Amino acid sequence: MSELRTISRHAGTVLVGQLAVMAFSVTDTVIAGRYSPHALAVLSVASSIYISIYVALNGMMQALLPVWAELHGGNRRAEIGRSVRQALYISAIAAALGITGLWFPDTWLSWTQVPTELWPDVRTYLRVLALALVPNLLFRIYSTLNQSLGYPRLVTWLQAGAVFVKIPLSVLLTFGAGDAPGLGMVGCAWATLAVNSLMMLTGLWLLRTQDIYHPYKLWHLPEKPQWPVLRHFLRLGVPAGLSIMVEVTAFTLMALFIARLGSVASASHQIAASLASVLYMVPLALGIASSARTGYWLGAGQAHRARHAAGLGIGLAIGAAVLCAAALLLGREAIAHAFTNDPVVAQTAMVWLVWVAIFHMADAVQAVCAFLLRCYRITIAPLLIYTAFLWGLGLYGGYLWAYDDSALNGWLQWTGRPAVDTFWISSSLALALVSALFATLVWRASRHDTSSTAPV
Repeated sequence: MSELRTISRHAGTVLVGQLAVMAFSVTDTVIAGRYSPHALAVLSVASSIYISIYVALNGMMQALLPVWAELHGGNRRAEIGRSVRQALYISAIAAALGITGLWFPDTWLSWTQVPTELWPDVRTYLRVLALALVPNLLFRIYSTLNQSLGYPRLVTWLQAGAVFVKIPLSVLLTFGAGDAPGLGMVGCAWATLAVNSLMMLTGLWLLRTQDIYHPYKLWHLPEKPQWPVLRHFLRLGVPAGLSIMVEVTAFTLMALFIARLGSVASASHQIAASLASVLYMVPLALGIASSARTGYWLGAGQAHRARHAAGLGIGLAIGAAVLCAAALLLGREAIAHAFTNDPVVAQTAMVWLVWVAIFHMADAVQAVCAFLLRCYRITIAPLLIYTAFLWGLGLYGGYLWAYDDSALNGWLQWTGRPAVDTFWISSSLALALVSALFATLVWRASRHDTSSTAPV
């Protein structure tokens, strides 16, 4: 089977599963939009905080993909099992940090000046999601292991099946049924907890019962913490997790800053942000698939084939981004009205969706390159680039442009314009520069045989 076909099939399978997961948040957005503009504003703020923590911690676990892919490429099966058991210690630390952050969100809310009338509902929503974090992180280990071994379908089946539980359960818990009253927007959070727990338990059952996992000896008693292994994991996972946190918070904090513009701006931005997140699943799937193949060939000692796999991943990301952006532009009116029955919110969202299309084309290349750089153990440079451009130029630049034009007016002769598109414009420019820098780093790293066997 050709490398292109292998990566495409792997990415396609991962994409189905990722879209199923995204259906969770899209469902919540649609439900909130039908419930009330206040509910949509609450969801916009709460999901921004949750996603910022969620993706950073999941990124730590996802960063282990090239480690396990290299061991797989080197046919070191039993060592994969020991490595997975050591990853449980990392997962426990991540869960403790995440739960603390979600249980006490007031610092975030105060710093970003979210209207105080949203605080109680946001706080309640996040505390339910804090409970969902433990099963989510354990399922992420299952997911990352399967993707590194080339078994993405076992993850996708679970994610796709979970949608059929999540959607009706969210509707039922939010709106109620018959004489039973609904819980409001917090019902969506309880549905997420139930679905995450179901996926985790099913994943554990598959690991225990399926023959394909037996060679990896996963179910031996956990060894004591092996500090060289854990340090290696942390050197790879912490910068990767922080990089993803910077990337995502540069995106999600937009919602918190936009919230002060009012419920219509916040609600319309939530629709745009949901679509941007859905589109991101395409380069995310390509990044997972191409990094799994790149790591596999590095572990097998074939650096030239690893470089070929990396190049295919980037090329596919560019082509897919153009197609996705075109589809969004053509269908933006129908999409906006599908999310809300408020004509003002829908009309406003249509404008922001144009910027979402531009944003996505800038986002796609860097998303794939971020995964590929981890295969070559390049983690610090992406973190620094993300921080400088996404936080500095994208988020802070957008904030100055919208709310504090004194610096920009003196330097660039720009006038502040407190509007949603201010943040989308600055973030799109920042992502375009990041993509150029990341692609250069991948090209330079792949020119040399930089493969290194990961300790286990």
